[in-house]
Amino acid sequence: MDIKVNGDFITLGQFLKLTNFVSTGGEAKFAVKKYHIIVNGEIENRRGRKLRVNDEVVIDGKSFHLI
Repeated sequence: MDIKVNGDFITLGQFLKLTNFVSTGGEAKFAVKKYHIIVNGEIENRRGRKLRVNDEVVIDGKSFHLI
């Protein structure tokens, strides 16, 4: 699924809210530990991770491409 990024980047926490995995930033803090998240082929658990255009994010088997 393609996700549009407005600006230079979006944090992983913001991305989790945008994709409805969480509804608040506070929930994102725990979600990065709960979900199996892979960014560009590497496991990620930092909600502040900056995601940029062309990054690929996989969350519990669901794939997203930032455009």
